[in-house]
Parts: sequence; C-alpha cells; structure tokens
Amino acid sequence: MIKILIIEDDAEIVEYLRLAFQVNIPEVEYIPARLGAAGLKKASEEIPDLVILDLGLPDIDGFEVLKALRKFQRMLIVVLTARGDERDIVKGLELGADDYVVKPFRQMELIARVRTLLRRQPGIPEREILHCGRLVLDTARNDVSMPDGRQVELTRTESLILARLIRDCGRVVEHSRLAEIIWGEDYPGSVNALRVYIGRLRRKLEADAASPSLIVSKPGHGYYIPAGGLTG
Repeated sequence: MIKILIIEDDAEIVEYLRLAFQVNIPEVEYIPARLGAAGLKKASEEIPDLVILDLGLPDIDGFEVLKALRKFQRMLIVVLTARGDERDIVKGLELGADDYVVKPFRQMELIARVRTLLRRQPGIPEREILHCGRLVLDTARNDVSMPDGRQVELTRTESLILARLIRDCGRVVEHSRLAEIIWGEDYPGSVNALRVYIGRLRRKLEADAASPSLIVSKPGHGYYIPAGGLTG
C-alpha cells in the first residue's frame, strides 16, 4: 500500500485529490492534514511515501514545513500551490521539493507526475555504486563519498541527475533527457528547474560552485561531467 500525505487546508481541493487518487491510483492510502503542524506530526508517525504540500497554510509558512519534511531523506515531496512566481518555484526546489505544481492544475498531469515520482520509491532501491574519478555515488543511500573524505547527502532527485551524468561521463546529457528522468517527460520551464537542481549539486560537490569543474554546462544543450571526473 502506498501512503500519500496531503497537507492542504482547502477542503474542496482535498476532496478533489482524494477522488482523483481513488480512481487513478486505487492502491493509495490517503492521509489528510489541514495544518502544517498536524502534517509534520503525521509525517513522523506514518512515514508516507509521498507528501503533497500546499504552501499557503494557516498556521505555518509552507516553506518551513518543506524544510522540516526534507529531513526525511526517503520521502518524496510535491509542492502544490497557487504561488507561481519564479522566485517561489526556485525557492521550493532549492529547499528540496521533488516537484512543483502550480494551481490551478490539471488532474491527469498531477497524477502522471505523482506516478513518475512513486516509481522511484519501490521500497528499497536497487543499489548501484557509480564512480567518477575519486567521487563515488551510492544510488540506494543517495550519498556521495568525496575525495576529501566528506559524505554528502543528496535528495533523490539530485541523486538521479548525478547518476545519469556519471553514467554518461564525458558526454553531454541533453536537458530533455534529464527532464524525462525527473518528471517522466519534458515540459515548458524544465530547463529553469534543472538549473536549480544543478546549482544545488554544484554547491554541495564543487569547491567553487561559481566556477564549476565537475558539472559543466553546454548552453542550449545540457550538462556533462568531463572524462575523468573528480580527481582532486
């Protein structure tokens, strides 16, 4: 049984989502929470597979709830909100949301995105150890062993992106290919969202994120890791 926690104070949207999941993903156990505090409590008790989070909650700012939820490393988070400003989208992704959907939304698009995310969460992920020079990615643990001995924790989305770049080391991975890996399809605005994820990876992995040497951009095309990867 898949557990989905919906933190949303609008009763009509909650019912709309419940019916949508009931019809399209009947194996889902639906857990509602109207307030941010209640949602965090249910998240710690129920450990859902995925959380759908509204940012405009009456008790706690949704971004604060997102930061608290992100401490659960294996929990997928979809922000569903009326805040469609680019700065809010960037902030949501930087705080660790796995996807960001703006209201009003299309039911089947949301369902498709949720299904894509849940395919990443089949229980214990298949483990693969990927090497890029002296950088080592553990795809099950979503962490990276750095040459200086640091262990860097990644979100699931960051791990997926880095894994693809390592597998294609020395070759450019197109924007559309990375979008398909994350969301199941390319969509308008995906390039901007990818830029946020790449920026986060650079800040975690690069000595100087402003002058990246590990994850290199090919403007208008995509990103790549140079052959040889991280050797320092």
